[in-house]
This record gives sequence, structure tokens and C-alpha cells, in this order.
Amino acid sequence: MKSGSGPESERSKLQSAIADFPPAYFSMVMATGIVSIASHLLDIPLVSVALFGLNIVCYIVLWIFTCARIFIYPRRFFDDLKDHFKGVGVFTIVAGSCVLGSQFVILMNAFKPATALLTVGIVSWGLLIYFIFTLFTVSAEKPSIASGINGVWLVSIVATQSISILSCLIVSHFPGFETLILFFSLCMFLVGGMLYFLIITLIFYRFMFFSLKPEALGPPYWINMGAVAISTLAGASLVLNSDKAALLQVLLPFITGVTVLFWAVATWWIPYLLLLGAWRYMIGRIKFTYDPQYWGMVFPLGMYTTCTFQLAKAIHLDFLLKIPQLFIYAAFLAWGLTFFGLLKLLVRSLFSHGNAS
Repeated sequence: MKSGSGPESERSKLQSAIADFPPAYFSMVMATGIVSIASHLLDIPLVSVALFGLNIVCYIVLWIFTCARIFIYPRRFFDDLKDHFKGVGVFTIVAGSCVLGSQFVILMNAFKPATALLTVGIVSWGLLIYFIFTLFTVSAEKPSIASGINGVWLVSIVATQSISILSCLIVSHFPGFETLILFFSLCMFLVGGMLYFLIITLIFYRFMFFSLKPEALGPPYWINMGAVAISTLAGASLVLNSDKAALLQVLLPFITGVTVLFWAVATWWIPYLLLLGAWRYMIGRIKFTYDPQYWGMVFPLGMYTTCTFQLAKAIHLDFLLKIPQLFIYAAFLAWGLTFFGLLKLLVRSLFSHGNAS
């Protein structure tokens, strides 16, 4: 056996994987969950159920790695939280928990696990939104906009809106508390909208007035679209539940108008992002190699499919249903390629160990 192989080498690989575990890896749960939900809505049950089972496994495994990193390498975890480029990625924990909770309600009509996951989402959101943003604010050394902001920042909006959506989904399970839950959901919807316009202004400013190399234009920038897509879904969820609260009835024209605005903005982003993607891969010659960030590209595609379906249902625009019926295949393709990249990486890692023995 060659030196550096065997149990010691395997232990070293595992320690390295834990130490370097990306804070944003829960984007895999977000992406898998929303593609599963989209499949369910479009009556593709085999895919929907298979992805649901896979997502439960992924969620548990990712929590094991995250907890191991927090306890074994707390300094590295805290350093990532302080990092303007990486820290916001931890909001994927919130979004991943709530997307999985939404799967439990939509696919299984299981409210107890969904409520537990919503609780995880609300508590972690409350801790992270103030801790991370306060940490960035009081930091003595701050990066420039050009080097410190990217599409991952918008995961904070995705996290906020995912709580709003799951709150709408569980409201029927808590009779007598409908008004309170839907008021909370509405507030999260509005806060998410406020955060989107603040952050997207900085990102658009970065696009227009700073040089951007192809390698810097990574998959997370698709969250520019994904954040307004999930805002559309949150708004559509409120519209669909408006009969349960008098306040929503009063605000229904406003909520509907803002929701359509979000959908229009999400739709506007798609051709622009495709052009930038063509520039990155065709002109910039960037090769596709698996990176956890690619899940941040899959999620917006699945979310746009889902939000368009629900918007059409909420405001009775049946002609919009043609869009998700086609867009679902883009989500399938993106998810399949990214998952294949992950499997290829895992197999290569296993075989590299075997060859070293």
C-alpha cells in the first residue's frame, strides 16, 4: 500500500471535507425540493416522489456535515460568516428547511414535520439575518462592491420568502390562528421585497460600472431571477389564502399587483442571464466542472416553473400555464446535469482512493 492511503488517508479526506464544507450547500436541498414540487404540480408523480425521498436524505447529510463543522472547526465556520462573499450563503439553511417543509405539505399532507421545519427556518432566519448583517455593518475592513457582492446575497430574500410560503401552506392546520399566521406571512413577503430591491440595485450597479470577467459571472447570479420568482410564489400563496383573513381581502389588489410585478421582473431576467451565460461559456471558454454553486442555478429554474403555475392559478390566467409545461424540462435538465456532476465527483474521489491502495 502506498503511503498516504488507507484509513489515515480516508480520515484526512473526511476532515478536509468537513473543514472546507461550503455554507451554501443547502442550495442542493432548495433546488431538489422545488423541482420536486414543480413535478407534483405538473402531474409527474414518479419524479416528484423520488426527488422528495432524495431530498430528505440530502437534508440530513448536510446537517451532519454542518454540525460537524461547527463543533470541530468553529473558527472556520465563524470566519465564513464574516466573509461578505460566503457568509450570506448560510441563508440556504433557512430556505432549504422551508422548501423541504413545503414538500411535506404539498406531497404528503404532513403538517407536523412541516411545522417543525418552519420553526427551524424562523429561528435560524431570526438569528442569521441580524447577526450576519450586523457583523458586516460593524466590520472594520470591508471589501469593495466589485469584490464583495454577488448573486448569493439574494439568498437572504429567498430565505425570507420561503418562510412566507410555508406559513401559508400550514395555515389551514391551525384554526383560530389564520389571521395571525397570514399577517406574519404578509410581513415576511414585504420584508423580502424590500431586501430584493436594496440588494439587486447594488448587483446591477456592479454589473454596469465594474469590469466583470467570465469566471466571476458564476451560477449564483441566476438567483437574481430566483429571488423574484420565489417572491412571486409568496405573493400568489397570499392571494390563494386571501379568503382566510380580512386584512388580505383589503390588501388583495396591492398584493396581486406587486406579485405580477415580481413575476414580470423574473421573466425579464431570463433572456439577460442566458446571454451572460453564453458569454461566460462560449466566449470566455469556461468549462463546466461540478461546483456546489450550480445548485444556485437549478433552483431559479424550478422556482420560475412553480411560481408561474401558482400565479396562473391565483389570478386565473390560464394562458400562463403553457410556460411551466415547457420550463419544467429546463429545470429537469439543469438538475440532472448538476446531480451527474456531483456523482462524477464522488465516484472520482472513491476511485482515486482505491487507486492509491
